[in-house]
Amino acid sequence: MAGRGPDRRGAAQSLSRHARPLIVGLPGHTLDSPIAAELRALNPLGIILFARNIEAPDQLAALTAAARAALGRDDAPVLIDQEGGRVARLKGEHFRHPPPARTFGALWDVDSKTALRAAFLNARLIAHELAALGIDVDCAPVCDVPGEGMHEAIGDRAFHPDPHVVAALARATARGLLAGGVQPVMKHMPGQGRARADSHLELPVVDAGADALARDAIPFRALADDVPWGMTAHVLYPALDPANCATLSARIIAEAVRQRIGFHGVLVSDDLRMKALTGTIAVRAGAALAAGCDLALECAPGPEDWPSLHALPPMRPSTWRRLRRARRLAARSVRPFDPGQAADEVGALLARV
Repeated sequence: MAGRGPDRRGAAQSLSRHARPLIVGLPGHTLDSPIAAELRALNPLGIILFARNIEAPDQLAALTAAARAALGRDDAPVLIDQEGGRVARLKGEHFRHPPPARTFGALWDVDSKTALRAAFLNARLIAHELAALGIDVDCAPVCDVPGEGMHEAIGDRAFHPDPHVVAALARATARGLLAGGVQPVMKHMPGQGRARADSHLELPVVDAGADALARDAIPFRALADDVPWGMTAHVLYPALDPANCATLSARIIAEAVRQRIGFHGVLVSDDLRMKALTGTIAVRAGAALAAGCDLALECAPGPEDWPSLHALPPMRPSTWRRLRRARRLAARSVRPFDPGQAADEVGALLARV
């Protein structure tokens, strides 16, 4: 049956200005009383979900509702990484498993119009599933342009080697998510496709010059006005800042992300737990916010981390305005949708690859 996604226009007006500029992970399938109390006291803006939080649809919807109840805000953002392929938190018998981004790039080489339609429908199906679970922000699409020697940490998460094709397919994906009321997050700015190391394990260094980095930024520039969230890369770019990785670089965020790319949406750090960064979690979060990130992403806080995060500064007024804009964009983008028809169509389109 055709239907519409959630209308969050009212919620856009009520997002708390007083939340801390944090997105945090939760430890399990349910929200027990001690964690609920910690969540309430810390008052992060929202949460992010992982496989450890997911068992079945009803359980997950209850968890997102419980987290919002603990925060006292029914519009607290709930994030997830549901790209498709190996980066898909919703897996198993209860959930559709979308293909990786590279599949749509391969389809582009056969028929570009078919690829765009398939990318849109695939994202629209993802949004339909997420919205039903109370999830309103998807950390996708990946806009990184794969370079020679690229580490498999990106791999088939990248659409295509041509940055203009990446831009087109990423735009179709973002449009599909927004049409279901879900806010997309383009990542990883200013471009991680040349990284030869995994930032989960170490700090990648991209020694490319200004021209190459400008090419890598093409998809981000193309989507800067249309995608309401963006994520930074834990990558060192000596040509842009020889001392600090992008997440912690005021210079890169101000000059490369905000000026040259022209992105003025909600900027969230990549996961602060990654070994590309050093120092305590509170130090990392503070440094990311001081550099210009709107929000710090702490995917797995332990009991020792919660107290130290209370010292973080309050959310900036500019962040609150960007969050409101993101919600308004998603609310006005919602369109009628028949999930059964879409699933059949996208299946037929992908069969051409």
